Amino acid sequence: MASDQRHPGVALIEEDEEEHFPASPMSEYLNTNVLSLVILAVFETEVPFNDSQTFPTLTKLFLPINPRFSSILVRDEKGAPQWKKVKVNLEDHVKVPHFPQGLPPETYSDYLHKYLTKIAMEPFPEGRPLWEFHIFKYPTKEAAGTLAFKLHHALGDGFSLMGALFSCLKRADDPSLPLTFPSAARFKNQTEKNIFKRISGAFAGIWNTTSDVAWNVLRSTIVQDDRSAIRSGNPFLGSRFQPITLSSVVLSLDRIREVKSKLAGTINDVVAGTMSYGIQIYTQKMGHISKGKRMTQLVLLNTRMVSGYQSVQEMVEGRSWGNNFTFLHISVPVCENVEEVDPLIFIRKAKETVERKRNSMEVFLVGSLLNMLRKIRGPQAVSRYIYSTLKNTTMTMTNMIGPIEQIEIADHPVKNFYFLVMGSPQSLTATIVSYMGKLTISMVLEEGFIVPHLLVSCVNEAFEKIYDAATRRVNCISNK
Repeated sequence: MASDQRHPGVALIEEDEEEHFPASPMSEYLNTNVLSLVILAVFETEVPFNDSQTFPTLTKLFLPINPRFSSILVRDEKGAPQWKKVKVNLEDHVKVPHFPQGLPPETYSDYLHKYLTKIAMEPFPEGRPLWEFHIFKYPTKEAAGTLAFKLHHALGDGFSLMGALFSCLKRADDPSLPLTFPSAARFKNQTEKNIFKRISGAFAGIWNTTSDVAWNVLRSTIVQDDRSAIRSGNPFLGSRFQPITLSSVVLSLDRIREVKSKLAGTINDVVAGTMSYGIQIYTQKMGHISKGKRMTQLVLLNTRMVSGYQSVQEMVEGRSWGNNFTFLHISVPVCENVEEVDPLIFIRKAKETVERKRNSMEVFLVGSLLNMLRKIRGPQAVSRYIYSTLKNTTMTMTNMIGPIEQIEIADHPVKNFYFLVMGSPQSLTATIVSYMGKLTISMVLEEGFIVPHLLVSCVNEAFEKIYDAATRRVNCISNK
């Protein structure tokens, strides 16, 4: 693989004066020598990318979104983390890899995956803002061109960063119209409950909160998942020395909604259940035994009190920009013979867990626990706690809602897009995003341990069986 070729041209963004502003504690936790997470947002274009649009787009649209994109993390005289505005030379941030010409798309797809894993594991240079823009000009099996934003998780979580990127994009059908997103499910109106249900719910909430917080602490300290076909326990996972590979599954969003409606669940329930079931199928095909083993999905939960994306201005003014998330522990149902298990049990288990967690204050108390740990032992201790939470579990799953309409970036129609989170000390992380009637599950896998094509086929098989079971069962009932 050839080295990167920088884009020609002069693009130096001047700042009139030196400016500092406080960094959130979570920004500090996610950028230490213990834990450093990177987000890759990948856009597949229908036409080759004309890189003459790169610098104007970044200068006029991307950099003004938030001062963090033109700042570096420093410490003040008291040791508190701060963002410091710096001069931004776009030549340092825009990279164009160079490969031999005239190769088949399958070869360029392989080059792209290797390139993405390479840049994701490389640390950001010191003294520069924590982002890069990569332009892959070669046609792959999936697209005519590929664009990748590399963003450090310290800049913000998926809600903030994807919301920022969406503000730079336009609708392909009519750029004058705003992007629209599927409406998020809302909680049921609690005033509809009678007095008895409110009282019993309050007691259940107290019990759930107590047990959930205690279990959360145990899972982040001394209790680990068992080694399995998708958890190697490799102590070097998450470091740039441990090779990874990428894979993905694309499902029909309409079919997922059909299962959701028939089971009175959510899209997240269906996806979490599909992943759990797919993991069990994969485990059995790999000749491993699941029964008796502890396997846990960590589902990232957005803690903002909003039902959809906000504008960048709303996020900044409402102080919802940043890293506002927590982990939800969902046990993966294990079985001795997956062929004899009802596929829908995996969705029901995910649904029951989420509904139970809604009647718990775990999310808020865990946040208070991290703040207390930071005051007593410092930010490195909190970073180690989060790292241990990831390391002790089997996999992480996070999801984002994408636009309904086709989007374009710098006048280039986007065929599909996905995002990846890298640097987690796990053998498997999955990120999910919806776009134009499709739902893409992108997976970061421990290379040499998980078999990518087999896991993909097992997840596809799991969803087909779930779909057949849900539609067949409901249709049979309705025909009686």
